[in-house]
Amino acid sequence: MSISDIIVPDVGGGDVDVIEILVAVGDTVSVDEGLVTLESDKASMDVPSTVAGVVKEICVQEGDRIGEGALVAKIEVSGEAGGEPSSSASSSAKNQIKQSLPTAKAVPSKPAPTSNANNFKDSVYAGPAVRRIAREFGIDLTQIQGTGDKGRINKGDVQLYVRNNLGKGNSGFAMPTAPVIDFSKFGEIETKALSKINKLTGEFLHRNWLTIPHVTQFNDADITEMEAFRQEQKAQGVKLTPIVFVMKAVVAALKQFPNFNASLDASGSNLILKKYFNVGVAVDTPNGLVVPVIRDVDKKGLVQLAEELGAISKKAREKGLSPTDMQGGCFTISSLGGIGGTAFTPIVNAPEVAILGLSKSAMKPVWNGKEFDARLMLPMSLSYDHRVIDGADGARFVMYLAEAMQEAWNVLI
Repeated sequence: MSISDIIVPDVGGGDVDVIEILVAVGDTVSVDEGLVTLESDKASMDVPSTVAGVVKEICVQEGDRIGEGALVAKIEVSGEAGGEPSSSASSSAKNQIKQSLPTAKAVPSKPAPTSNANNFKDSVYAGPAVRRIAREFGIDLTQIQGTGDKGRINKGDVQLYVRNNLGKGNSGFAMPTAPVIDFSKFGEIETKALSKINKLTGEFLHRNWLTIPHVTQFNDADITEMEAFRQEQKAQGVKLTPIVFVMKAVVAALKQFPNFNASLDASGSNLILKKYFNVGVAVDTPNGLVVPVIRDVDKKGLVQLAEELGAISKKAREKGLSPTDMQGGCFTISSLGGIGGTAFTPIVNAPEVAILGLSKSAMKPVWNGKEFDARLMLPMSLSYDHRVIDGADGARFVMYLAEAMQEAWNVLI
């Protein structure tokens, strides 16, 4: 039996990274079977074996930078392979890699470091794209059972692992921990424990921010006429907060765009479309943020909604909300208009797929085609789950909302 050296063929010049070892010492390989995976700035490729035989030594490690001519592995050639690699096999390997890499000016390559990889049997079998995802999110691939050919880990395996382990304490995510700092070294401090609501809300929002791909769409709604009507009603003793008008406009928009009135199922493969219209309204309380839900907004008038919203907001501030009061929402409104600001990015209130943020309304000059009019404009910030809603529908939804509050508000009463 002879030993054949497997080297890196022409890779178009320059050094590339070794990102994956595909075999272990003792493995039997065939001609053209991948031994290691290399990655340049623009492409990735496998270095194939040019002979059939048994892997006797692996001469590179993950993380090494190597170039053309670098020694990758030593293979004991089987009887069928018959000694040194044929010119046709070598040519095939070169062509395979040259097609994968961008052309670059050739530069002398450094000799590859030599190391034995006898312990590689404890490693994993996954492609470059999957490994890149794992590196970005700190996922330990050794904890994932691959379902691909020969146990290869694919993207679906990683996604399933994340869904199954996200809520567990040992999730497999190697998220960096915050440094422990003694702030008292720099001056006087006071330590104040977070409230239970703060802790629960923080965990919930943190999870949503990490697991939902957020996009936020901004727009202004002209509420000049709507506010004039509201002030007229107030003068007659009917108190209507701006939120109730927005709630009715939101329901009209949800009917027009059903995907916003939906939730993904546990598998993430199906969209559950809801035929009811329950709207959550974020309430700022002394103990933290809570989101009570107003049910069947489509079936109620402005006055009834204003009464229910006032009652449940008071209940929230007095710590009187029950779990039922905060369940069953389809869409959430978070209003900071009473405080100020021009825009913000609200975090989607899962399992909902969208949330509307409202900032402080202000008089602005608006061009009417002939001149500038002073109009009362309400800034809106719509965040949505990009897995369910694309950018075009996000823009259409927020435009529809603006039109509903500008022109059709009286129809929504």
